[in-house]
Amino acid sequence: MLLLISPDSVEEALDCAKAAEHLDIVDVKKPDEGSLGANYPWVIRDIRAAVPADKPVSATVGDVPYKPGTVAQAALGAAVSGATYIKVGLYGCTTPEQAVEVMRGVVRAVKDYRPDAFVVASGYADAHRIGCVNPLALPDIARLSGSDAAMLDTAVKDGTRLFDHVPPDACAEFVRLAHEADLLAALAGSIKEEDLATLTGIGTDIVGVRGAVCERGDRTTGRIQPQLVAAFRAEMDRHARAYAATAS
Repeated sequence: MLLLISPDSVEEALDCAKAAEHLDIVDVKKPDEGSLGANYPWVIRDIRAAVPADKPVSATVGDVPYKPGTVAQAALGAAVSGATYIKVGLYGCTTPEQAVEVMRGVVRAVKDYRPDAFVVASGYADAHRIGCVNPLALPDIARLSGSDAAMLDTAVKDGTRLFDHVPPDACAEFVRLAHEADLLAALAGSIKEEDLATLTGIGTDIVGVRGAVCERGDRTTGRIQPQLVAAFRAEMDRHARAYAATAS
């Protein structure tokens, strides 16, 4: 399981760099603009320069509307700015067909520029609260659009978490559907250490966190702490070892 950490500034990215051995992907977002809020192109560039070259940089394009051309341009901007993982929050798509149309535009725009870029179709575990596509539709949307991964996060950051909206058995189905489509499965949404056993057991490929590694557990006003990143990774590794021992 890969660990994706989301700094929202160059200063936080430097904190991530101090814990680089404990994380796999540095994800650039702007939490005050939403769950998958997009940050500025220059922030993506500066964070790319601040973290070790062997660590991929991911960038969110935003909680996007159903405007395929607009979103394609935004995704290309993230790639040009140095991101190799491009995440799109399908906030304004109310049907799978709309979501596929948006993601096809993103895939073409990004991969025409950089064929090795990694495109992530992101949906929301609490889709019922905002009226967007069903979470379990995401793997098929990603497959049909040519994306590389399907992801779930939570749209409303009010203290509820991933498993409050999509229980573990449904998350396991999400992961199964993603793997069946030859995609990676990423899960986020106020993930805490106590969720790691379940996430490991269902075969999650990427786990995304922010609040869990911020001071006071506050994703908005807290700052990422290198020692919390290291502790979270240690707990991930402990569960991975335990799962491997049980499986064997």
